[in-house]
Amino acid sequence: MRRNGYESYHGRSRGRNALKVLIGVLLVLLVLSVAALFFLEPYIHYSADGVRVELPFFGGGETETEPDPPAGTVPIQITTPEPTPPPTPEPEVDFRGVQLPAAALTDGTAQTQLEANRGTAAIFSMKEADGTLGYQSQTTLGTSSDQEGINEAIQTLNGGELYTVARISCFRDNALPWNDRALGIHSNSGNWRDDESVRWSSPAVESVRTYVAQVCGELAGLGFDELLLDNCGYPTRGTVSYIKSDSNYDPNTLTQTMEAFFQTLDQTLAQYPDIKVSVVTSLTVLGGGSDGSGLTLDLLKQYADRVYVQVPEGETVPAVEGLEIVPIVTQRTDTGSWALLS
Repeated sequence: MRRNGYESYHGRSRGRNALKVLIGVLLVLLVLSVAALFFLEPYIHYSADGVRVELPFFGGGETETEPDPPAGTVPIQITTPEPTPPPTPEPEVDFRGVQLPAAALTDGTAQTQLEANRGTAAIFSMKEADGTLGYQSQTTLGTSSDQEGINEAIQTLNGGELYTVARISCFRDNALPWNDRALGIHSNSGNWRDDESVRWSSPAVESVRTYVAQVCGELAGLGFDELLLDNCGYPTRGTVSYIKSDSNYDPNTLTQTMEAFFQTLDQTLAQYPDIKVSVVTSLTVLGGGSDGSGLTLDLLKQYADRVYVQVPEGETVPAVEGLEIVPIVTQRTDTGSWALLS
């Protein structure tokens, strides 16, 4: 029936209300499901048999215990290692050098003789002031030993536990200037000689510097632990005022010449990095002064591992930072470092 020209419609309103009720119910169920999930999550267990829910109020008050480990299982133990203490440094041993006769190189008595003198290092003269060499050399200027098998005997001795030192008379060499005057230090009358009438070769001559360095290199190759450079410089003994100033002796270049020698020696010994180089010097040089040899304290600090020095009675050995100093003595003592060279 029409009223006022319109027809009433009631079905749409009832359906909309039902839909709202349904949505409300679903929302309530969703909220309850989410809440239940959060509540039950600690009690949900997954295993090979499926999913199960174990509620505490249905378990009779029983608590879950850890399963026993399988038989034969060894429990893991974690051990924290204790820190390793730093090694204790070896105490420094005094250096006590004793010069032994040349025969000790070959007769097997070196160790016995050294112990009898309470020494720690055996020193052998391998280049004498007369120019002779204590071994067979490949150099062309020196006078080699003619003893058969001497080099092999030296190598055998040096291959043992004994600490060995080769003493070398560097430029106090009577043979070189006698054979060739151009190699020596001169006076107005010829070759200059010292207080024992021994000639000196000149460090200013390049072939002389090279020869001495070659001798040092050969001795290093024979296995010596240390090279002791004696008479390493220009003469300081005898009447040095008689020395003639020329190309072989220029008072203004003595130190520069000695530095050139040490540089040559450094190059020669480059293949023997473990060998020590020591130099005989004077108290004057150790005190920072000049004794006419061409050596200086700076040169010794740069090129020497240790220095040997004669200490007159009443004098004391100075302490020089970075330089080991060994007194040259005439009698051995029971304390301190020393070298007995005669």
